[in-house]
Amino acid sequence: MVVAEKKEEEKEKKQPEPEQDEMSEEDKKLQEELNMLVEKITGPDVHLYIPALESMRDLIRSSTTSMTSVPMPLKFLRVHYGALKEAFEKMTDSKAQQLCASIISVLAMGQESSATPRECLKYCLLAKQNDVGDWGHEYVRQLEGEIADEWATVVDKDTLLPLIESVIKFDMEHNAEIQACDLLMEVDILDMLTPLMDQTNYSRVCLYLINCAMYVEEPERGSIVAGVLSHYLRFKEYPRALTLAMQLNKIDLMREIFQKCEDPLIRKQLAYMVSRQQLSLELNDDQKDKGELTAIMSNAHVNDHFHSLARELDIMEPKTPEEVYKTWLEGLVLRPSYNLDVPVDSARHNLASTFVNAFVNAGFSKDKLVSVEDGNKWMYKNKQHGMLSAAASLGLIYLWDIDGGLTPIDKYLYTSEDYIKSGALLALGIVNCGVRNDCDPALALLSDYVLHESVTLRIGAVLGLGLAYVGTKREDAITLLLPVLSDSKSTPEVVAMAALACALITLGTPHSEVVSSILHTLLDMPATEMNEGHYSKFLPLALGLCYLGVKEGTEATKAALEALPEPMRSLSLHMLKMCMYAGTGDVLVIQEQLQVCSEHFPTPEEKKESESKKDKDKEKEKEDKSKVKDMTCMQAVAALSVAVIAMGEEVGSEMATRIFAQLGRYGEPAVRRAVPLAIALLSISNPQLSVIDVLNKYSHDLDEEVAHNAIFSMGLVGAGTNNARLATMLRQLAQYHAKNTGHLFMVRIAQGLTHLGKGTLTLSPFHTDRQVMNYPAVAGLLITLVSFLGSKTIMLGKSHYLLYTLATAMYPRWLVTLDENQEALPVTVRVGQAVDVIGKAGTPKTIAGVHTHTTPVLLSVGERAELASDDYVPLTPVMEGFVILKKKPPHSQEEKK
Repeated sequence: MVVAEKKEEEKEKKQPEPEQDEMSEEDKKLQEELNMLVEKITGPDVHLYIPALESMRDLIRSSTTSMTSVPMPLKFLRVHYGALKEAFEKMTDSKAQQLCASIISVLAMGQESSATPRECLKYCLLAKQNDVGDWGHEYVRQLEGEIADEWATVVDKDTLLPLIESVIKFDMEHNAEIQACDLLMEVDILDMLTPLMDQTNYSRVCLYLINCAMYVEEPERGSIVAGVLSHYLRFKEYPRALTLAMQLNKIDLMREIFQKCEDPLIRKQLAYMVSRQQLSLELNDDQKDKGELTAIMSNAHVNDHFHSLARELDIMEPKTPEEVYKTWLEGLVLRPSYNLDVPVDSARHNLASTFVNAFVNAGFSKDKLVSVEDGNKWMYKNKQHGMLSAAASLGLIYLWDIDGGLTPIDKYLYTSEDYIKSGALLALGIVNCGVRNDCDPALALLSDYVLHESVTLRIGAVLGLGLAYVGTKREDAITLLLPVLSDSKSTPEVVAMAALACALITLGTPHSEVVSSILHTLLDMPATEMNEGHYSKFLPLALGLCYLGVKEGTEATKAALEALPEPMRSLSLHMLKMCMYAGTGDVLVIQEQLQVCSEHFPTPEEKKESESKKDKDKEKEKEDKSKVKDMTCMQAVAALSVAVIAMGEEVGSEMATRIFAQLGRYGEPAVRRAVPLAIALLSISNPQLSVIDVLNKYSHDLDEEVAHNAIFSMGLVGAGTNNARLATMLRQLAQYHAKNTGHLFMVRIAQGLTHLGKGTLTLSPFHTDRQVMNYPAVAGLLITLVSFLGSKTIMLGKSHYLLYTLATAMYPRWLVTLDENQEALPVTVRVGQAVDVIGKAGTPKTIAGVHTHTTPVLLSVGERAELASDDYVPLTPVMEGFVILKKKPPHSQEEKK
């Protein structure tokens, strides 16, 4: 062993020798010169110190080398590091000491960090350098790392501030803004950036900071976003500032941005952005052009532009359900004449056709089933609640078209059939969804039926009001709805719909009366209804929607929920947490929810066995059985909330999808039923091959509810995309499930969703380059998904009309360019896959795989558009939705200016 060690030592000693031989004459000369200077610095002659140190400094600074190797002077001086440190200790002249400390600081970069912790920073501070940038980028980067480490341990932080300021100044002047941001976030002094930001660098800094904010916790996240917003306002980037204000859901901040913006054309662009968010923004009375801006925010323009797009794409011709099913491609198995199990006019078959017809022709104001002259015939081909959904489908067909839709819907308000009348009331609400009208037809027509003797009419009126005024915070509508919650004649279904309607109207703002009314209803609910009622879970959801995106001020509500009996208490608290953190990507909350999903609550059979051993009475056993069922329902909500929280952030979404694979394999039955819905929520209207393949496997599951949810989820994932692969899968499923009416009904619904708006609409709750979450869209999706947690009793029962809550999420996936007079302006644009350019040097391309189109144009998930010509300037940084283009002045005019 000793001999072997000696041989290794000899090898190590011999290794540098060939390097000596390989060195050029120039390098040898440099090494000799540096060795001589070291001798002078470590020698006894004090007068030689300063000249020798200055010569050494100049040699180090002037050395040129490739970016991939260490400069030669640093290599040669590495062995003298200890000697120079000793020389520094002996020096008495302050100038010589500072020079020596400066050189040692640079040499410390090449030493092992474990042996010399933070010596680069230590000697830099001793050198009292004013300009650290003289030693180059690598030295500054080393200092930044050591400053960040030192900051956590040092007591007197003021000693580091001048050095930090010098480093930040160097970074900002040398296109290293990202490093500057990283350092200032580590030391929590982002304000230091403000005086160093100008027109050339503010956009890179703000873009980087706002994307970093997603990965930090409150309150740091809030302070970063607020800081970036103030920078945008300082540089008059009002559209970017408004995007942030919409992310924060701060109405007052949005008003302030409108107030500060002086350009009338940019104000109109801001109004179009607010209209996409479906916000009811009351501008100040002194606001210029208030009437014009309010008209834009009312969304009255959507219908006309949508019809123009449809004419441009030549898809105005109505589609029948049969054209969507394409049964002739399924073979003879599914043709009604050959399949006696599914009669031509079965109630379930007709109900499915009603929804498919509504989804496919949504927004086109034309169809071949219900809007035609003899549409009455189709109504009577359905039974009871089927009639309700059939009449309500008129609302989707005339979506956003208040003027054109009221007349055909109004005639059904005079029918003697309560179900059709109730459907017409719901249709009135759907038509007004997301659109504001000065006449307020929804309020005028629905108010008389809210407390009607007929429970059926109440359902249509109450839910219709909720959809018509979603997110508007209308006090008059809330005042109408609140008595329904406490009315003795209201059934559990009506109470649930009233709670949801109130929550939709006050979305994201905890209205004290609404919150207290829902809490009182929950606390007064009988135990039987709480445990076995199919509609009881909508009350906690309604409570959660009031706090959608709101984390502050929930303590009192949480305390009140603690008074509920156990199953409902856990369910309510999880619903509340799900809505509070929706879209935030908060990892800690996701972990909490996953912990709940992984727990095992005894099944009724297991309970029976344990109880029989202990000889307990039957009543106790029955009580436990119901408790078990509810606890598993709470787990299903926890699984769904993982997706709701993760959906706003790409990395989190991907991780959650992988975790759902495990939950789907090994989870509790209730959790497995929620998994397909959760997977769908993470890729709504984004039919990735891997996702639809996974859902296709679940659609053959032995558990009927898992299969139902998976089939419906396939529809959500492909919503509005006309995806050919998905359409083929669904046709195969229709063949596979031909004899199971429940499964076949779900397949038909999924087919209708896939062809939503003939492939022009999306259900995605994110817009503006996926930066902003649309609260009404999230609310509509959550109501639908929660109702699928009990698909057999709700969607396949009497409450299938809840599918119409998806109307809040429906919006054309388009880019429409307008001129300065808000008229459609066709221009050439390049459309391609969005490329992440955060922190990239220079001006990288923002899109890849480019196709050139003329506006209006459809955009898929993950696609981005940019102008193909230089004739116009867009007034918003994100080319999506309605974009106003400003004509560029001719070159001659620019030169004169």
